[in-house]
Amino acid sequence: MIAFEKVTKIFGSFRVLDNLDLSIPRGKITVILGKSGEGKSVTIKHMMGLLHPTSGRVLVDGQDITDATEEELREHRKKFGMLFQQAALFDSLTVGENVMFPLMEHSKMSPIAMVERAEKVLSEVGLPGIQHKYPPELSTGEKKRVGLARALVHHPKIVLYDEPTTGMDPLVSEMIDRLIADVSRREADLTSVVISHDLKAALDIADHVVMLYMGRVQLAGSPDDFRRSKDPVIRQFFAGRVEGPMEFF
Repeated sequence: MIAFEKVTKIFGSFRVLDNLDLSIPRGKITVILGKSGEGKSVTIKHMMGLLHPTSGRVLVDGQDITDATEEELREHRKKFGMLFQQAALFDSLTVGENVMFPLMEHSKMSPIAMVERAEKVLSEVGLPGIQHKYPPELSTGEKKRVGLARALVHHPKIVLYDEPTTGMDPLVSEMIDRLIADVSRREADLTSVVISHDLKAALDIADHVVMLYMGRVQLAGSPDDFRRSKDPVIRQFFAGRVEGPMEFF
């Protein structure tokens, strides 16, 4: 579904991505791991065309977006849903209005059809009947689920999850992880890309795992490939040790 071919991204004198070759399979959950500063968020911004590579190519759903125009990128981004770290809801809008926001911006659906679609996706994430509430009335976990409903409302081909459980307590984190897995199972053709530090989630919900290190893929494979890996960088990261080949700053 997504391919990076020899992608390098340089900011000033800092090389974030270094000849990165990366493949994201269609219709699967891919979790991208790596310590802070390894380019995980930079990678998903390239997928959406929010950043352009210094060199190399980015292909999404068969389309080379490397040199796409701004108009082409606007159309391209309609393929994506995004769940932000802090849910990023508008406090002045109701839950229903928040969920319908992508439809109001990018679709020609009737108001009635938009309301019906919003109610449907809210039910799918376990929040039926709350469309008239406002975000400040919701718990942290409920806000995340509303954010996910908004990401799914326009039938995206790809959903990006940017650190979806950062700062969450273990129970809420478990609930979000299960929800990601449930949504992926329910939407057979949906491609999910999860940026995370959470090793447990990566091994529990991912079909495909990628670890970035020094701007490149250190290992890509199944959760079992990671469990069996003897790579010292992988072992250090999984053990959470300071000592090892991976440097911390």
